[in-house]
Amino acid sequence: MRNYLISYDLYKSGQNYNKLISYIESYSVWAKIHQSVWYIKSNKSCDQIRNELLACVDYNDSLFVAEMNDAAWNNLSEGIDKYIYQNWAM
Repeated sequence: MRNYLISYDLYKSGQNYNKLISYIESYSVWAKIHQSVWYIKSNKSCDQIRNELLACVDYNDSLFVAEMNDAAWNNLSEGIDKYIYQNWAM
């Protein structure tokens, strides 16, 4: 499986994040890095992930999906850094 970063901005006032978050959390490996930035592992392509996320957002929302081969971080939430490190090479 490959490592991915997902980032989004939902622009509609009062936007419901539940559908989007539920989709991201449906992956067996995921971590919320920041408010709108997530780490997942998947065998899918960036395009496939993006296209599936599009069903969870409005037409004017922005999405970014990138495959990650390397990463460095500092001062992430408690446990997130360890979780990503443990799952990175799986």
